[in-house]
Amino acid sequence: KYAKTSSEARRLIAEGNFKVDGRIRRSYKYPIGPMDIIEIPKTSEFYRVIPVPTKVLGLVKITPEEAGVKPCRIEDKTTIKGGHIQLNLHDGRNVIIRVADPKNPVEDTYDTLGTILLSLEDSRIIDYIPPEKDIIAIVIGGRNVGRVGRIVEIIPGALKKRKYIVTLQDKSGNTFQTSLEYVFPIGRDKPTITLPEGAW
Repeated sequence: KYAKTSSEARRLIAEGNFKVDGRIRRSYKYPIGPMDIIEIPKTSEFYRVIPVPTKVLGLVKITPEEAGVKPCRIEDKTTIKGGHIQLNLHDGRNVIIRVADPKNPVEDTYDTLGTILLSLEDSRIIDYIPPEKDIIAIVIGGRNVGRVGRIVEIIPGALKKRKYIVTLQDKSGNTFQTSLEYVFPIGRDKPTITLPEGAW
C-alpha cells in the first residue's frame, strides 16, 4: 500500500526503493517468484513471496535474520568439468558442489526436487531438505496451491519422477494429494520459513 496507482509504483521502483534477494531492482518488469525476498530499506521491512490459496502468490512479513536465508528447490543436476556437480535452482541460480573424486562423488547428497537453504550473503548452503516422507512441504502449483502439509506417502508414477503422486497431511489431519513437481520441501520437524497465519 505504498502506491495507489501503477505509475506511482513504477516511480518508487525506478527510484531504487526496493530490493529483491538483497539487490536493488529498478525495473517494474523484474519477475518475482516463490521464496523471493522483498526488502524496503527505508522502512526496514522484509517480505517473503509465498504461494497462497486462490491468489497463487502472496507476501508474508519476516524478520531481518530470516531474510538472509532463501529456500531454493533443486530443479535439475548436471555434471560439469572436473566431475563437479552443478545444482540448477528454481529461481535461476546455479550452485557448484565440489567433489574430491569424480568417480565417487560422496559430496553429492542432493536430490532433484529437494530444497537447499541458501545464504544470500555468500551463496553458502546452510541446510538441505530432501523430498521424502515426513518432510513438511508447501504446494506451489495445481489446485492445492498454498497448502502446507507433512508428506505421508510418495507413490511412484509410470512416467517421470516429477509425475509421482504425493499424499500430504495438513495440521488439522486432513490429507490431500498433488504431483511431486508441485511439492516444495520447507522443513523437517517444523517449517524453516514464516508462513501465512493458520497455514501450519
